[in-house]
Amino acid sequence: MAQLDLTSTIQLNNGVAMPRFGLGVWQTDNTTAAASVTAAIRHGYRMIDTAKQYGNEAGVGRGLAAAFADGSVRRQDVFVTSKVMNGDHGYERTLAKFEGTMRRLQLDYLDLYLIHWPVDGLYVATWRALEKLYRDGRVRAIGVSNFDVQRLQVLMRSATVQPAVNQVEFNPVMQEHEMRDFAAAHNIVVEGWSPLGGGQALSNPVVGLIAQKHHKSAAQIILRYDVQSGVVTIPKTVHEQRMVENADIFDFALDEQDMQAIAGLDQNRHSLWYDAFGWYGTDTDYGMATQKWPDSAPDYDD
Repeated sequence: MAQLDLTSTIQLNNGVAMPRFGLGVWQTDNTTAAASVTAAIRHGYRMIDTAKQYGNEAGVGRGLAAAFADGSVRRQDVFVTSKVMNGDHGYERTLAKFEGTMRRLQLDYLDLYLIHWPVDGLYVATWRALEKLYRDGRVRAIGVSNFDVQRLQVLMRSATVQPAVNQVEFNPVMQEHEMRDFAAAHNIVVEGWSPLGGGQALSNPVVGLIAQKHHKSAAQIILRYDVQSGVVTIPKTVHEQRMVENADIFDFALDEQDMQAIAGLDQNRHSLWYDAFGWYGTDTDYGMATQKWPDSAPDYDD
């Protein structure tokens, strides 16, 4: 792999350049999301990943607007992703609810719009709506999130625009080998959420030894592994210093022995998967069986 830095991109199957490294804002309220986005951009991040389901699109929008207003960055220099909420699936509903996402984000276009989870019986119709948004120039690229190979195959059989991205859990204990092989064969970029894999990955002694070898933290070793594996990565943090530390992974490289050692930690175990969701949920429960939203979540009267 060529020399990488925080500005490095990967080319999607429609020619759009997507940063290889960015900021995730899951489990972040609107006020914190706004501050996190402006801090990340100040420190050189050029990709922000949010979702309506996170309840913080409005905060992300405020953070982006502040960064654009002070002249520190231009809109075209920041790659912004959001996602179709579970309760918003279906052709007409997806198109209608997209307008609320754009209003909250204060944007004229999205760089990447994903189906957040494959709601069975509806995701093919939802994909047709994303294709329309793409052809109308409202989004620069479209993709999916948390699709297994089987559901991705179903979608692709009727798709007229092939998915550019599949965002899935990727970390040392969940390495998605089958999906990554399928994606590589079909020119789909894999993007990884939960890249640090929680405490289990961070405290793993194998990772610890490699961290000592390179004089880096366990988190930096894992994030470097993600990037060297060709997976776009979006670590989440609300702490500015941690943002800086997370991005400080481009002054060293893991050798083949390091890569194989971390690859050997795979347990093929998701931390969150289909059985956690009510696939046909309404706006009341945001399509989720277990998530409770904070009082600070924005209204969704769109």
